[in-house]
This record gives sequence, structure tokens and C-alpha cells, in this order.
Amino acid sequence: MRSISAKFYVLLVLACLVVNTMAQNTNTEALGFVIGGKRISLTKGCALKDQNIPITLECPQPKTSISLPPLPLKDEILQFAEQRLAVVYPIIQEFKSIITSDPLGITKTWVGSDICNYKGFYCESPPDNETAIAVASIDFNGFQLSAPTLDGFLDQLPDIALFHANSNNFAGTISSNIAKLPYLYELDISNNKFSGPFPAAVLGMNNLEFLDIRFNYFTGSVPPQIFTQNLDFLFINNNGFMIKLPDNIGSTHILFLTLANNKFIGPLPRSIFKAFSELTEVLLVNNQLTGCLPYEIGYLKEAVVFDVGDNQLTGQLPFSLACLEKVEQLNFANNLLFGMVPEAVCGLPNLLHFSLSDNYFTHAGPLCRFLIEKGVLDVRNNCIPDLPFQRSVAECADFFAHPRFCPHMWSYTYIPCKPYYIPEMAPSP
Repeated sequence: MRSISAKFYVLLVLACLVVNTMAQNTNTEALGFVIGGKRISLTKGCALKDQNIPITLECPQPKTSISLPPLPLKDEILQFAEQRLAVVYPIIQEFKSIITSDPLGITKTWVGSDICNYKGFYCESPPDNETAIAVASIDFNGFQLSAPTLDGFLDQLPDIALFHANSNNFAGTISSNIAKLPYLYELDISNNKFSGPFPAAVLGMNNLEFLDIRFNYFTGSVPPQIFTQNLDFLFINNNGFMIKLPDNIGSTHILFLTLANNKFIGPLPRSIFKAFSELTEVLLVNNQLTGCLPYEIGYLKEAVVFDVGDNQLTGQLPFSLACLEKVEQLNFANNLLFGMVPEAVCGLPNLLHFSLSDNYFTHAGPLCRFLIEKGVLDVRNNCIPDLPFQRSVAECADFFAHPRFCPHMWSYTYIPCKPYYIPEMAPSP
């Protein structure tokens, strides 16, 4: 065998050094090479061939290295400015997890420990600790959030004083646990999808001043004691409540009350008008009220709007309506009222809209006809012979073939604010 020159040995050593250096961080099999037909093995290396050098180095490719998963990041430790905020943090996050729709991206701000900067959340000092910070009020009005319930959220906020959630898509019933919230004095869940019975948990909540549950799907009766509770505002319209208006409603001191668009039945209690004497709006539209209107309606001295349209009220219009000197809108449309349109009512100084359409009135005097010409008084679909757009003679005759009588018929001409006024009497139909 021909001897190998020193030059080749130097090249061989350099090649091995390079190979071993490149392979230090890889797992490889033994390096093999042949010199003069004799195989020699090295422990590390990679293939190296050069046709000009009579030495062949042979080694397999290094094995692919295994990538280890990254170490988990250290859990974020939230720092709260106040222990009361730390208490409600998991409650808020749990509620966030059940929200099914958030088109405005409100809940994207509900991240981290700075709860007082969450959109819709407001912090103040609670009454029992002026130096503390707590979630005192929530305003979700118009957020369009959807969730199957508020249970486990609203009733678990110990320092909440105001909760407003108008115009969302919250559903379910209202937990009885809200009665345990000591500071809650305003509750507005209007225009949502709540259902079930009247939220009786609010009864006896002495701090509650404002209750708005309108435009939901509540049904059943309304507890009579709600009308004598220490409320200033009570809005329960546009639900499915069915109940006879209780007599104790006359003892209420509520300043703003709406009962419209439910299924209240029976006559209007005579005491209701003294109770409503300070109300600027009396809304009883679209119920199932029956009976006659008493003269006590004249006690609504502060009323700007009086609306009992779309009921089944009958009898004649009380002349005592002439006492409603501040009234701008009167609506008696779509009832079973008849007789004359009182001239004294048509003379009200601030009257802008007066609807008697879809009744059975038979007479309108000159002052009332003047309001008809101005577009203030609407008497369409009645039984006034010489006016257009009236009921047919046959329809009117059928109505009057079944006489309707009201108790205390004498009182419909009585005007409490003008006790000596003697109105013009209506002719017989």
C-alpha cells in the first residue's frame, strides 16, 4: 500500500476537527472513513468527500433534535386597589363567561384588576366605609348584551346602589336574593326579555325608590303592596300583568306611575285619581278596564297627559275634566263612551290633542267643532250625525239598543274646581 504524505494527514486531522466541532450539539452516530482501503472509525463527524484527497470520510446525517415545549409562563398575579374589588372580580368574570352576544365589544374592557375602568362599571365609597372603594353602580343601558340570566351577578354585588340595564337581551327571572342588597335604590331592567311573575323580591326593600320593569314578559298579578311602598317611580307598563286595580292604589304616593299595555281589569277605583293628583302623566292605555269614569278624574290637577285609550270604559265623559288646566293630551279612543262631548273640556287652555275616536258620542258643540276643524279633536268613527267619517246608522242603533247605566249618574256634570258651574245638557241620542 502506497504511503500517505504528511500533507494528507494534516488535511485529515483538520477535517476531523471541523467535523467534531460542527457535531458537538447534535446526536450523531460514529464517524467512519477509509484510508488505503482500511476503515477507521471516529466518534463524531459528518460526511466529507474530496476527489483530490485519497481519503473518504463517511458518516450518517445527524438525527433531528427534539424540541421541548416552552416552560409555562408564571401566572399573572392581580393586584386590587381594594378587597371589595377583589371579591366582585370573579363574579364579573363568571357573568362575562355566560354572555352570548356582545355586538359593541363591551366585555373586551372587562380585563385585569382595574374594575373601576371596566365599561359600564362605576366605583365609589360605600356608605359603611368612606375610605373604601367598591362597585357602586352599573350602567348597561343600550349595550345590547345577551345573557340567559342575571342570577349570580346582580344579586352578588354587595355594594351596588344603582343597576341600569335598559335595552339589552337579558332573560330569565329576577333572583329573590336581590332583597339582600342593602344599598340598592334604583333598579332598571326595562326593555329586556325577563319573564315569570312580578319580582316580589323588591317588596319590602325600603331603600328602593326607582323600579322600572316595563317592556318585558312578566305575567300574573301585581302585589297590591307595591303601590304603597316607599317608591317615587314605578314603571310596569308593557308586560302581561292581569289584575283588578286594588283599592289601596289610592294610598300611593308614587310620583311617576305607568300601568299601560297590560291586562288590568275591572273599574278604575275612585280613590285612584286623588292618589294621582300630583302625577304629570297618567297612562292606563291598552288594558281591559271596564266601568264608568268617576267625577274624581277632575283631581288630576297636575296632569299633562291622561291616556285611557283602548279599554272597555263606558258612560259619559265627566265634565270634571275641565279642571285639568295643565293637560295637553287627552286620549279616550277605542272605548264604549257615549253622550255629548263636553264643551267645558274643549275649552281647556293648553289642549293640543284630544282623541275620542272609535266611541259612540252623539253630539259636539261649537267650541268642540272648532277644535275638530283645527285638528286638535278627533271624533272619527262615532255617531255624530252631521260629521263625516262616522259609524253607520245601523251600528249606532245596535249599540244604543243595549242601554248602559253608570252609578252616580248625577255626578258626571259636577266640576269640583267650579262647583257652581251649570253645563249645557246633551240632547238624547
